[in-house]
Amino acid sequence: MILDTLGVGLLGTSTPVFNTVLQCSQRQQALENSKVWGRPGLSLPPHYAAFVNGVAVHSMDFDDTWHPATHPSGAVLPALLALAETLPVKPSGLELLLAFSVGIEVQGRLLRFSKEAHNIPKRFHPPAVVGIMGSAAATAKLLGLPAAQSIAALAIACSSAGAPMANAATQTKPLHMGNAARGGLEASQLALLGLEGNTQILDLESGFGAFYPDYVPYPLAEVTPTSHYSWVLEDQNIAQKRFPAHLGMHWVADAAIEARAKFLDKYPNADLSQIKKITLRVPSSKYVDCPLPLSEHQARHSFQFNCCTALLDGEVIVDSFSKSQMNRSALKEMLWKVRLENPQDNHSSFEKMYCEIAVETTQGETFTARCNTFYGHWRKPLSHEDLVRKFRANASTVLTADVVEGIIYTVDRLDTNQDCSMLWSYMHFNKHVMHRDERRYSALA
Repeated sequence: MILDTLGVGLLGTSTPVFNTVLQCSQRQQALENSKVWGRPGLSLPPHYAAFVNGVAVHSMDFDDTWHPATHPSGAVLPALLALAETLPVKPSGLELLLAFSVGIEVQGRLLRFSKEAHNIPKRFHPPAVVGIMGSAAATAKLLGLPAAQSIAALAIACSSAGAPMANAATQTKPLHMGNAARGGLEASQLALLGLEGNTQILDLESGFGAFYPDYVPYPLAEVTPTSHYSWVLEDQNIAQKRFPAHLGMHWVADAAIEARAKFLDKYPNADLSQIKKITLRVPSSKYVDCPLPLSEHQARHSFQFNCCTALLDGEVIVDSFSKSQMNRSALKEMLWKVRLENPQDNHSSFEKMYCEIAVETTQGETFTARCNTFYGHWRKPLSHEDLVRKFRANASTVLTADVVEGIIYTVDRLDTNQDCSMLWSYMHFNKHVMHRDERRYSALA
């Protein structure tokens, strides 16, 4: 999870939304500063570094997903690295891992107190609800706050939680992740200074329960020095995406690729313009039903776009969402042929949903496929080799090969590393900026 989050965060430093929030955040100044990923020589106050790096992680919707639905890592890791850099005694890798795990754990426990949270969200974007609580818990742990101040951090964070789903498929959605990272870190820092909140914030309908009408918290098992604590992360893996789009798009892409293979297996030289009609049977979810996306963010949240891209290209990749690929006439023509159906048994849940596709040709033939579990889902997780391959592909857009390998080596041995400061130092490099500086110095010489 840490390696994957660092990789998609580095890739995200090339996006317009990252550059916009970076420009805004550079107006802030402080005595303490933390590094901005992929920007050598540039630092910001810790909570603003957490903000812009959190935005980078979610800027392409390429970060991990959990069930009940949320993106767990992007709200926690940027906050932890920004905080760790400012601590007088740098934490060990094991301390960083424990704080990270605490941040993930709190999100998982809170989500499991609501049945509504198990479905694809309709009102609030989950990272803005539970992500900020995870960030507060993780940073409180890394700061070593006692119980009372840790509770205060959660109470303070809760008052900054929540963001509407209406901003999904826009440039504002990545800000939800950045705000969660920033707000959680800020809450812990305020608690450290003595600010207090409602100590029952997690138990009240008017507290955290405001976000889920069916929220029913229950006491967790008491932890003693001799008892075993069961972490929610031990019960379920994480979904890690093969391409940068909403998780539901991965079912669609895998089904479309299978249907394409059947079509081309029978007609190897066939023209895909022979496709007359495409039927997608998917869950009902308005914010990912986007027939004619006009922006890359809408395309990342479009059943239709990802279906047609997979049919035309046999894959969906980072470049699939570029302007040149989105403006292809063949793609635009195919988008008009897609029809959505919402079977009653196809639930809006990342645990239960499926995608069926039927491709009808002008010759009257139909090619079908169904995806129940895409590759990368927690039931069918990416292999370690493919996860590292994804990280290398993402990180190498910003970093040199030796720095990429340095991060892999450091993360792989994080539990035995006595000083994890090398991790955020690696994230500060940028091979393109370095090259420009070298040319400038050569010209001056």
